[in-house]
Amino acid sequence: MKKYLEIGKIVGTHNIKGEVRVVPWCDEPEFLCEFSELYFIDDENKVNLKLKVDFSRVHKSLVLLKLHEIDTLEQARQLIGKILYIFKKDVKLENGRYFIQDIIGSTVYDIDTKRNYGKITKVLKTGANDIYEVTSKSGKSYLIPVVSTVVIDVDIEKKEILIRPIEGIFENAD
Repeated sequence: MKKYLEIGKIVGTHNIKGEVRVVPWCDEPEFLCEFSELYFIDDENKVNLKLKVDFSRVHKSLVLLKLHEIDTLEQARQLIGKILYIFKKDVKLENGRYFIQDIIGSTVYDIDTKRNYGKITKVLKTGANDIYEVTSKSGKSYLIPVVSTVVIDVDIEKKEILIRPIEGIFENAD
């Protein structure tokens, strides 16, 4: 499992005092505002540049951030396009909630027959409930609704998800 998680992308500046506009990659933009430290990837492609957040606030669907020592429009412009990360251990999730990045790559099994349907390759956010895209070994994709009657157990440590599929989802499956 990853030590750091992507949480958003800087897409622009907000004012001449160095604030940046961030598209949050989390369920609610307010979640991003909970962090006093964020991280960037350095030149060696390692997540280790710690950034102190002076303040943050939600503005429409974006988050406005003031990062410590970024005090000018010119400094803020240089950050456009950068991905922001959080340290995973700084987050406590409610029981039954998971990071999408931990779900991706999990193997999906039928709880009753132990049949291997493939791996989760994508998580789609639909509003009512998430949808797992499961891709079989042959490359065929299936969509699994993330509801308690279908997704029975999620084991992040083992990267396994046990399901009881709805009739018809895997008909004619390989």
